Parts: sequence; structure tokens; C-alpha cells
Amino acid sequence: MKSVCDYYVLKNGVNLPCIGFGTWKIQEEEAKEQVLKALRAGYRHIDTAAFYGNEKGIGEALRQTELKREEIFITSKVWNDDQGYEECKEAFQKSLERLGIEYLDMYLIHWPIAYAHRENWSDYVKATWKAMEELYEEGRIRAIGVCNFMPHHLEPLMENCSIEPMVNQIEFHPGLLQEETVAYCKSHDIQIEAWAPLARQAILEVEELKDIAHQYGRTIAQITLRWELQKGIVPLPKSSNYERMIENRKIFDFELTQEDMERIDQIKDCEGSGQHPDYIKF
Repeated sequence: MKSVCDYYVLKNGVNLPCIGFGTWKIQEEEAKEQVLKALRAGYRHIDTAAFYGNEKGIGEALRQTELKREEIFITSKVWNDDQGYEECKEAFQKSLERLGIEYLDMYLIHWPIAYAHRENWSDYVKATWKAMEELYEEGRIRAIGVCNFMPHHLEPLMENCSIEPMVNQIEFHPGLLQEETVAYCKSHDIQIEAWAPLARQAILEVEELKDIAHQYGRTIAQITLRWELQKGIVPLPKSSNYERMIENRKIFDFELTQEDMERIDQIKDCEGSGQHPDYIKF
């Protein structure tokens, strides 16, 4: 990967940009401005979700940018309350309407186990996936996948699907490697994306990362994002600061040594969000 516009090729041949711009916690009224800044900064991969409540603002940015629609990769997600066959189709249509576009580049199941139906969660996932498969076959989605799925969530889906997931978006950063999930996905050609790739800024306090950043003359964020990139993982950093948006994508002109990659792998003092998919309450 040599630039922010380089890409991974998903199992269905769709090109997924190797770094994306995350929009979690960007308010609706700020979304247009922030996404336009991200596009000016060179990002071509915008990640949102119905639950984020900012799809309309992102749609306004898509209408105002000079970039063509096909130049921008847009991901959204079906929320827990909308799992199910008919519910998913309705939720998908609402996302398209809010975004003001005719198709999504990628649509993901946001969480495997919704609190409202945790006893029969796999039935809801299968029904949701069936709807997504049909939308994909109709050409309304270019790629389909999941978020926060661990192997025991993926297995019942893989055993009953016609089209396998192409992406799994999980929390991934130093201190939270999710090795079992990553290994499972790689063995099934499922591309990993990383939400909270900077551990919600917790990485800034990790002494080991401070030392490595000083060694390379880079920021801690750049070191972390480069580490993820070298692992073949798509990071989705978020920032409201234009200069930091630029800084976060300047990770293609240096390479971490294998020794430093392993040093980062061993970092322990960088906790995750605590949102384990088996125990969420939403």
C-alpha cells in the first residue's frame, strides 16, 4: 500500500480503500463539514451507520463534493433494532434515502447479538443476512459484511449463507488484538476493518508507543495506523481536525521493522472499549 487511495480486493472483486474515515459521534449538523474536510484531505472511504444519526449530513457532503459518486466508498450498517428480513430491507432503504444515493458500497450487520433477542440471535442474523444477500444480488449493495462478529457468531452464518461475508469490522488496536477472530477471518478471506484503531486516544499514554514514535520521528497515531496497515487491516480513524486528518493518512512513506511490529503486539496497557459482543445491552 503506497497511498490512501490504494485498496484491498475483496473476495467478490470489489476494491476496498485501505484506510477509511470513521464518523462515530460526529453529529448530524457537523457531518457535512467533517466529511467534506476528509474528502479534501484525500480520504475516499467513509464509514457511517444508521445508529450514528449522521447519514443525512454525510449525504449533503456527497452532493456538494466535486468528486464523482463512484470515487467514494460509502459504508453503512443495519442497527440491532432493525435485524430481521423485512426490518433490514426497510432500514436499508431509509439509509439510502438519508444518504441520498442509489446504492451502498458496503452494508454491515452492526452487532451479532441484539439485546432484545439474545436467546435466538442467530435466527435474526440469518434473516438479516438473507435480506442483505438479496439486496446485493439486486445490485443495490456492492459488498456485504458484519461488525463485531467473533468466530462463534460467524460460524452459524457461514454454514447457512449463500454469499459469505466479505468484511468484518471489529475493535482492533494495540492491547486488543482479537487474534482468534483475525485468524478465523483470514482463513475465510474476510477482510478485517478496525474501529477505534487509536483506542479512543488511549494509545497516546502508552510509553512503549511513545518510544517507538520518537525512534521513527512520527506521531503515536501514525505508528499505530501503520502497524495496523502492515497487518493487512483497514483502519478507520476519526478526527474533526483537518491537519490531523492529513497527519493520520501520512503512513505510507515508512515501514515498521518486524521487531517493532512485535513490540507493539506485546503492548498490554491499552484497554478496549469494554463492548464485548456477547454482553451488549442494546
